[in-house]
Amino acid sequence: MRLFLMFELSVVLAFALDLLFADPVRIPHPVVIIGRGISFLEKNLRNIFPDSPTGRRAAGGVMAFLIPVTTFIVTGGLCIIAYMIHPVLFFCLHTFWCWQAIAVSGLAREASGVYRQLSPVCDIDAARRAVGRIVGRDTAALDEAGVTRAAVETIAENYSDGVMAPFFYMMIGGAPLALTYKSINTMDSMVGYKNDVYIDFGRHPAHLDDAAGFIPARLGAILWICAAGLTGQNAKDAFRIWRRDNRNHASPNSAQTESACAGALGVQLAGPAYYFGELYEKPTIGDPLRPIEAEDIKRTNRMLYAASVLSLLLCMAAGCWTILL
Repeated sequence: MRLFLMFELSVVLAFALDLLFADPVRIPHPVVIIGRGISFLEKNLRNIFPDSPTGRRAAGGVMAFLIPVTTFIVTGGLCIIAYMIHPVLFFCLHTFWCWQAIAVSGLAREASGVYRQLSPVCDIDAARRAVGRIVGRDTAALDEAGVTRAAVETIAENYSDGVMAPFFYMMIGGAPLALTYKSINTMDSMVGYKNDVYIDFGRHPAHLDDAAGFIPARLGAILWICAAGLTGQNAKDAFRIWRRDNRNHASPNSAQTESACAGALGVQLAGPAYYFGELYEKPTIGDPLRPIEAEDIKRTNRMLYAASVLSLLLCMAAGCWTILL
């Protein structure tokens, strides 16, 4: 019971720290260390395995095993050692890592930076640079609507990856499992591309990320629909569009919260986009009931905060239910 109460308080405090401080740049972040490990393994595994489709897939499979397993062993081991030294040390370490596993405030602040370049006066070049910080697509040719659409899509999609999924895995295995998920997601963001360089090497990491995010993405969509109702958006249409368009993406997870967001706002998201100079014909999500506008970024941020609070409450409720059982 004592450990459970420490866990619950740790998660709540971590959420509060994220809202207050986001991710301070001067504090080392585990994802940076994980990213360096991914780069190191990629370079060396490509040299070890044959330069063929089969060899590259095997190399990527080895990395897809080593990165999450190592992350869980290291973080879990350090938590155990910290608890053996003193419970307070464990509490501080666990809270710190939970704080770094979730990304609510940082995402909202970056999106707000895009909004400030669009309203009240649109500086399209500055807006393109701002949205380029948080999206993977090419932004140089985006117009005002394209910039806004990219920001809204990123908020909705990254709620699933950066908030709901970490809370989900925190609920199951605390900070070590949440950071293990972050390692999988980081690996996918670095090597999970369907281009000539990564189509083979990144196959297993991408599939692992799809599997790890499958349940959180769907839970996140349900909570986003609830958040739409709580923030004055259209929860009924959020549910309708989610049911209809949740598979309108190459990833089985990305369109879950995007479709709920599109329905809540009454706008159309996704569609064709350029990545690394190449046009990708992606299906649209939602109905164009009205043109998308800069204010939709603010509306989406409000839904993000509401859905994040609901994620926290779900995490805590699940923990209480486990204790009662």
